[in-house]
Order: sequence, then C-alpha cells, then structure tokens
Amino acid sequence: MRAHPSRVSLVRALVLATHAPPAAAVTVVATLLAVAAGLPAGRAALVGVAVLAGQASIGWSNDWLDADRDRAVARTDKPVVQGAVAPAVLRTAALAAAAAAVVLSLLLGAVPGLLLLVLVASGWAYNAGLKRTAASGLPYLTGFGALPAGVVAAAPGVPVAPWWLPVAGAALGAAAHLANVAPDLDDDLATGVRGLPHRLGARASAVLGALLLGTASLVLVLGPAGPPAWWGWAGLVLAVPAVVVAALAGTARFRRAAFPAVLLLTVLDVVLLVAGGAALT
Repeated sequence: MRAHPSRVSLVRALVLATHAPPAAAVTVVATLLAVAAGLPAGRAALVGVAVLAGQASIGWSNDWLDADRDRAVARTDKPVVQGAVAPAVLRTAALAAAAAAVVLSLLLGAVPGLLLLVLVASGWAYNAGLKRTAASGLPYLTGFGALPAGVVAAAPGVPVAPWWLPVAGAALGAAAHLANVAPDLDDDLATGVRGLPHRLGARASAVLGALLLGTASLVLVLGPAGPPAWWGWAGLVLAVPAVVVAALAGTARFRRAAFPAVLLLTVLDVVLLVAGGAALT
C-alpha cells in the first residue's frame, strides 16, 4: 500500500524542519567519536540515537518558535512558511523528541546522559531567547563543549575527557554559530534579532569564526600529551592558510574562495576530534 501523499509531504516537512544537514552532521560526529573512544557497538548506537533525538527537538523548536518571524521575512525555505506543517505540530514533535532525548541519554548513565543533555538544553535556550542577545554564542560553547565530554563519559568506567576535547568542541560550536547566522543577518535584523554575530558584523564574525576554527585545530594537535603525530603537523600545515582565507568570508570579493576554506577547516577539525577520541583508547 502506498503512503498517502499528504502524509509523505508531512514527513518530508518534519525532516526538513529538523534542520537536517547540521542535525545529521552533529549526530554522525558524535557517533564516530563514540566508536573511536572505544564504546561497544550498542552504546555507540545509543549515543547516536540520543543525539539525533536532541538535535531533532532543537530544530523543531526553532521552527515552531520562529514561525511568525519566518513568515514576516518570507523564509520560503522553511516548511512552516510553505504551509507544509503547522506550528502546533512542530511544538508537539519538539516536546516529544526532547522527552525521548532525556530518556535515551540517561540510559547511558547519569554522567554521560546529563552531559549530552547540556547540548539539548543549550539549543532550547538559544531558540527561546538567547539568540537575540549578545550572549547568543554561549549555548554553542556550552553545548558543543559538553558533547565530546558526554560521549567519552559513556565509555566503560565513565572516563573523564581530557581538557582539550571539550575546549576544541566549544571552539567548533562557537565557529558554527557565526557561520550559521551569516546568511540570515539581514532577515534577523529585520525582525529584531541582534545576537553576537549581528553586533559584530559580517567581516568581524568571519575573522572570529576563522580564528576559532584555527584554535580548535591547534588544541586538537597540541593538547594531547606527547609530541604530535605526523598527521597532526600535516593538519596544521593545511589549517594555517585555510584560516587566512576563511577570515575573508565577510568580504564580497573573497566570499567564494572563503567558503571552501571554512569547509576544509571544519572537516579537518572534525577528523582531528575523532582522531583525538581514538587516542584515548
């Protein structure tokens, strides 16, 4: 039996409203880090499902809470603006996913569960109002700083993550905030949203984001005890020019060249993050 077209459309709208690409990226990175940190397959899968539920709840709450604002600036990329899903449906889905994230996270144990839930709580706090303040980057610092610590703590024996993992995670999260907001600066300002990137401006935000990504690279290579491996030095060789180019993302002349540099730095830092998790085993 074929699914009813309206149901297919609703499912598609719900998937899109999770902010699927970043939600999937965070889930994949958390799962890979869990595997690299030596978690048994079942617990690594549970980490992935718990993080996915939390990310879905954050995406759905964002589109639910911002429905009126998105309509005001005609954000036709948003399913709620297209009329594909009602805000009330997103509210129900967001609350259900948040509840699932709580249960799934705590199944990993109190310490890893609470650390993983810091990311969920941070995302909800951002959506509920912090995005409109100068402290808009704080939820990204706390949430993505806690994520690798929670994943590592889910390993047998509840190990404590070394300082450089949460520091690098926080730097990556803050850089993601600056990059994520950049395309929507004008729409946000039109509806009264003045977070940190809006106050800094596009050029300063690009420079700060590049420096944060570079900092994450340095911390992940130089933070672990002992001399860096050859691949760590190779990563830094790639990172230095990429930081310079990425810092030009706020200028119209170099924007096209800057985006690949930002992408390269992000992928490089994620690889170094997962490699750092593997070094703990």
